[in-house]
Amino acid sequence: MNSRQQTILQLVNERRKISVSDLSRTTGVSEVTIRQDLNLLEKRSYLKRVHGSALALESDDVDARMMSNFALKQKLARFAASQVNDGETIFIENGSTNALLARYIAERKSITLITVSHYIANLLKESDCEVIVLGGMYQKKSETVVGPLTRMCIQQVHFSKAFIGIDGYHAETGFTGRDMMRADVVNAVLAKGMENIVLTDSSKFGQIQPNPLALQGKIDRVITDSRLDLEYQHQLKRQGIRLDRVSD
Repeated sequence: MNSRQQTILQLVNERRKISVSDLSRTTGVSEVTIRQDLNLLEKRSYLKRVHGSALALESDDVDARMMSNFALKQKLARFAASQVNDGETIFIENGSTNALLARYIAERKSITLITVSHYIANLLKESDCEVIVLGGMYQKKSETVVGPLTRMCIQQVHFSKAFIGIDGYHAETGFTGRDMMRADVVNAVLAKGMENIVLTDSSKFGQIQPNPLALQGKIDRVITDSRLDLEYQHQLKRQGIRLDRVSD
């Protein structure tokens, strides 16, 4: 995927629907070229074509979410990867930024990566790092596994660091998630008491989702971007959570 096609995907995901003519004006290429790009991106299941326009995929689609704020997520993932030591065994949960993190970590052969995400496992099929995929009930849209079997698998594996995603954070609720089954898996990971790291962009702060995280475990660290409001910075520090803000 070239830089123009990345720009197209980001515009589609930001606006949800955008015309061929608008894409042509924004990118500075002909509508013929835009149509060729859209045909290719649709063939690879990144977006949906309709007459004269392109539509974003459902928000649960990992590829679609990855292209939203893609450059920022790359920076967060690259920084997070730099915090992993050679020879470590780490857990990476589901999510678009975590998928980018897995790509960077996979460049190091001595890492063992445990995940519940079939999407992440598929990204690493050509890599040299060791990949362990846990079992469970398969959620088709998010391409991840959840449920009692997944919790049991988590209890049987050991790792030094866990990278998880969140869907919300508020002073009154703490960290929260949209999906009940996914939140259950995250809480099973947190309960193991390893170094638990939240990897997320700052847009999730101030949002409240229905399912609480970290009731039985502890968040040790948050890696986010420099746009995080000062109020939330103070709240995290009062909770004893280390904060790393990556410049965007």
